[in-house]
Amino acid sequence: MHSNQLAGQKIKASTQHFLDILEIKDNCVILKDGTLRSVILVSSINFALKSEEEQIAVIQGYTQFLNSFDFSLEIVIQSRKLSIEDYLERLKTMEKEQTNELLRMQTAEYRQYIQELIEIADIMSKRFYVVVPYSPISDKQKGFFTRLKETLSPGSVIHLGHQKFEKYKNELYKRVDYVIDALNSLGLKSVQLDTQSLIELYYNTYNPEISSQEKLVELDKIQVEEDEDLETENKNKELKT
Repeated sequence: MHSNQLAGQKIKASTQHFLDILEIKDNCVILKDGTLRSVILVSSINFALKSEEEQIAVIQGYTQFLNSFDFSLEIVIQSRKLSIEDYLERLKTMEKEQTNELLRMQTAEYRQYIQELIEIADIMSKRFYVVVPYSPISDKQKGFFTRLKETLSPGSVIHLGHQKFEKYKNELYKRVDYVIDALNSLGLKSVQLDTQSLIELYYNTYNPEISSQEKLVELDKIQVEEDEDLETENKNKELKT
């Protein structure tokens, strides 16, 4: 009886209801509480290969880096299985276009060797990210019951107007520029992720298995398709009238 009642109930909440992300646009991640996030991709250095003096200098520089901010930062390290499908496809194209039979055979053997090596060795790649937040109201100013309500009600949404979003975005960009300059002073190359890269990052993070098989469509192509659909719809309306 109880199972029949449960079977007849409809699912009211989707997965998106439990995510903090409301929207991704203009190279920013907009959360449901009205705060913004920007993500910076950072290069790495081989700390073990440096001399003792260089290691001490790196540690001191990193300490100064952390102490130079009056806002919080989140440092994320992601380990993923190395994907070289694009590289293998390029090798396959080179193999087909190769006119020399000996070079063609060597290219085919090299491509097969690389593919088997990746499958057997299970090589992992690491990526380093720095998440820069902007919140007009500091978390320290929030009371206990406010934070508790936000935790128990993740679906509550605060919509930002255009002017307020532009203001928050400009403040966030200032922080991003400051962080990038500080990282450059440490000898680290860094770049702010654009909208397409942010979508791919979160898609791969929340769908680690599916993302390896189903690639995302580029944002520009999606927008073009939407514009074409809208144009077709408008033409159909004109024909009806």
